[in-house]
Amino acid sequence: MTPAAVVDTDPPTSDPERRSAMPEPTTIVPPLGPQPRLRRPSLAERVLDSGLHVIAVRRTGVPLVELRLRVPLAGTAASHPARTSLLSATMLTGTDRHDQVGLAEALGELGSGLSVSVDSDRLLVGGAVLRTGLGELLDLLAEILSGACYPAAEVAGERQRLLDRLAISRSQPAVLAREALRRRLFGDHPYAREMAELDAVAAVSPAQLRRLHGQRVVPDGATLTLVGDLSPARVLDQVTAALEGWGGPAGRRGPRPLPPVEPGPVLVVHRAGSVQSSLRLGGAAVPRDDPAYPALHLANLVFGGYFSSRLVENIREDKGYTYSPRSRIEHGAAGSSFLVDADVSTEVTAPALLEISYELGRMATLPVGQSELDDARQYAIGGLSLSTATQAGLASTLSTLAGVGLTADWLREHPVRLAKVTVPDVLEVSRRVFAPSGLVTVVLGDAGPVTGPMSSLGAVRRA
Repeated sequence: MTPAAVVDTDPPTSDPERRSAMPEPTTIVPPLGPQPRLRRPSLAERVLDSGLHVIAVRRTGVPLVELRLRVPLAGTAASHPARTSLLSATMLTGTDRHDQVGLAEALGELGSGLSVSVDSDRLLVGGAVLRTGLGELLDLLAEILSGACYPAAEVAGERQRLLDRLAISRSQPAVLAREALRRRLFGDHPYAREMAELDAVAAVSPAQLRRLHGQRVVPDGATLTLVGDLSPARVLDQVTAALEGWGGPAGRRGPRPLPPVEPGPVLVVHRAGSVQSSLRLGGAAVPRDDPAYPALHLANLVFGGYFSSRLVENIREDKGYTYSPRSRIEHGAAGSSFLVDADVSTEVTAPALLEISYELGRMATLPVGQSELDDARQYAIGGLSLSTATQAGLASTLSTLAGVGLTADWLREHPVRLAKVTVPDVLEVSRRVFAPSGLVTVVLGDAGPVTGPMSSLGAVRRA
């Protein structure tokens, strides 16, 4: 066996001549092996008469089945965050056959559970069950989809809990900074209203939820993904039988395109007495199905997408301005965005913004090093393998891809495309996405001490 390291086990010595003659400890790291090629999973697909797209994937290992139902909401009045947030919080509070306790008991007897979440694009129902209980779980899911009744008492209780959570969230700087950036980026687009307003939530009634459910929680355009120890063809028949009674209006509209980014002065959102500033930058990015996306994936990692990035090296390791700066690509049904986050002490707000702009400019004007690119490539391919190694990870990934029109083939093709990305490819996409002149900047903090220093970097506007 090759040792991981050669370590000097002699006792310490004060003899300088001996110390100078002693070899330095050496770490031996084995070379990285070739990346395994991801295989296309064994799957079967069917679009039911109702418009529901069903994907069943065989993944053995444990006798479980993961379930993800994605119902699109983008592009309609149903994306109003107050109504959809309360809908997701109360969808499991009772049906025409079970009250909330009875439904929980029925799921518990299967050793299963369901959860409901929502964002600007979709409502997602997720859960897992032993393979022997899949048929019964599908029956319960059908009951919820067709017969959720939103009892007034349960809605009132969940509404108050949602109001409490929202009030707490709105006291958090990270939440406020994200809201301010999204308003600056997206204007009057639904993506700008990610979190519900308190008064809007308080005004939602059970009747509105029942009406919203009947109009928008419908199979047309929805995707049900099942991954686990199953027979794909047999599961398609199970789903068809269980969900044949779930219906609703057809002709769902697609999402509104994102508005063009309009760069301008740095926007300072005043938070009196704050001892730190939340720096947020954003702009347009390319979606997953764009030929330039593999290069952007790697460019983002080099810039700030993982711990070995330039941004971390500069403003965390070298300058000590912040603990966890990061950049990322967020994908929505309406478009993709490039985002940068850093939380710094008030007194270094302007220097930190200067360094972020410097690193963005370097990415947009100078080629990255080959070793930087190779390290990011290895990380990206390995990360994709890890994210789909479990049944739950694969189910969530396939559900997300299906929501933007991509198939399981993307999982096999993306690593191949990553392997082909060159240094010029990274520079080309970085010029499109990372140029500081094309980004908007929002700073949440105490406007008094930060506005003056930032004015030396460019125009500043106070919200």
